Amino acid sequence: MTLAEILTALFPHGHDVTVQDGLVSGTGPFADGRITVVGIDGDTPLGVDGALRLSRAVLDAIRAGDRAPILVAVDSDSQRMSRRDELLGLNECLAHLAKALLLADRTGHPTIGLIYGHSAAGAFIATALATRVLAALPGANPSVMDLPSVARVTKLPLDKLNDMAKTTPVFAPGLDNMVATGAVHVVLDPGKPLPNQIRDLIAGLEPGDVRDRLGAERGGRPVAHDVARAVIDQARRR
Repeated sequence: MTLAEILTALFPHGHDVTVQDGLVSGTGPFADGRITVVGIDGDTPLGVDGALRLSRAVLDAIRAGDRAPILVAVDSDSQRMSRRDELLGLNECLAHLAKALLLADRTGHPTIGLIYGHSAAGAFIATALATRVLAALPGANPSVMDLPSVARVTKLPLDKLNDMAKTTPVFAPGLDNMVATGAVHVVLDPGKPLPNQIRDLIAGLEPGDVRDRLGAERGGRPVAHDVARAVIDQARRR
């Protein structure tokens, strides 16, 4: 689905969501109130300016005080690879956006990520993965790092990495692997009403981050949950 199709499905009676320079922002009617929509469209890279604009939109939604849900729609490239953005502190701006979304969650705004296209690296981490629950539509293509980039970082042959990716979901890009590791909670059905599926996600939100548990249940991250629990238990004993 395209962003236009998603917005039409979510808001059949109209909305004020706009896209400017690949950045999505606005609101639309949802349930008995409204839902804030922010995000990235058109495989746009996320740079300093975009991260700060999206952060402002999230913080404005928090200041409104209505605890309305925030939907983060994502079809992005990775973070913007430019000297200007790096010199201006792109890492800090991406972190600021992620923290704004975490603050929204802590202050009672259900945060739902919806990846419907591509996303990778810092842009993926600071948007979709910073929400409480992440849904995807069929055809989405998320990755924390693509395998050619992994090959450059690890100095391992790309052929070897491709073989490893076939059996190790936590290591591999792609929607199926992200579902197996628990990073993507659910793949939505485009043939069913989208508002109902989003409402069900919000109604089913659990306290805390359950990605490690999902990864263990699905076999994609078999030890992360137990390791996290052991660390927490030891910290509580001190």
